[in-house]
Amino acid sequence: MLQRRTLLAAGSALLAIPALRSARAADFPDHAVTITVPFAAGGPTDVVSRLVAEGMSKDLGQPVVVENVTGAGGTIAAARVAQARPDGYTLLMHHIGHASTATLYRKLPYDVQESFAPLGLVSDAAMTIVARPDFPATDLKGVLAAIQEKGDALTLAHSGLGGANQLCGMLLQRTAGKALTSVVFRGSAPAITDLMAGRIDLFCDQATNTVGFIRDGRIKAYAVTLPERVPGLDLPTTAEVGAPQLAMSTWHGLYAPRGTPPEVQERLSAAVRAALREERLLARFGELVTAPASQERATPAYHTRFLAEEVARWRPIIQDAGQYAD
Repeated sequence: MLQRRTLLAAGSALLAIPALRSARAADFPDHAVTITVPFAAGGPTDVVSRLVAEGMSKDLGQPVVVENVTGAGGTIAAARVAQARPDGYTLLMHHIGHASTATLYRKLPYDVQESFAPLGLVSDAAMTIVARPDFPATDLKGVLAAIQEKGDALTLAHSGLGGANQLCGMLLQRTAGKALTSVVFRGSAPAITDLMAGRIDLFCDQATNTVGFIRDGRIKAYAVTLPERVPGLDLPTTAEVGAPQLAMSTWHGLYAPRGTPPEVQERLSAAVRAALREERLLARFGELVTAPASQERATPAYHTRFLAEEVARWRPIIQDAGQYAD
């Protein structure tokens, strides 16, 4: 009889676990949520994260704070979130570099796809293909022809392995069929400074960083990499000028650790979608030449599929280039 009572008690305890989890999910959140950002304060990812955090906080009824954890191409921050308690209170905001990391780093303490629960895409920013002010090419076809003719006699800036500008540069070289001499900078700002001074030939960087210099005529611009033209920039798309393979964006997405309860994931995802409808966010994104993700793209299902596609897209490009971070 005692053994039977013990088994019944154990069975009741096991049945209570799902109910307890559901109760906790229903109460979520009851304190502050932290978005971990892999890059320094003030950069594009940080700015996007803070705008989204502000909108999410209104929807969730709790503070959503941003913590900057820099280093190792974003892998330190990603590892921290992958190993965090899967309760929805520690999140990761990452950009296209999260997808490229899967190939750039041959040894990681986490799996880019399996260690995270994608909550939704947040934004897309066009890349711009730009050059020093006196670069002789008059259009993108001329840029590709110059690369084919001069190859590594031309210099190409980027700000680190796996970043959007380095990936865009890889596409540019792959399209032209010739390698350029890469020059690495500590961010976009010093690269643009050297570009304006004529010390660097070419750069492929986020429109957020280049738009002011393009409008002022301080650098030469040839195309944007989104399927559609960017408002406020009189530039053709890469598809318009016969190079659709150069299409890409600097996209951002929000992640929770794998194992986060589905109800919590959906609550967070709903808060992201609410944030992307905020007038203040939409206005600031416009100033940053950044498009908010559509409500469909800001869902876990879409984000999961998209991440898998991006990992698969960049793997052969990085492998062909033979450039690894470890």
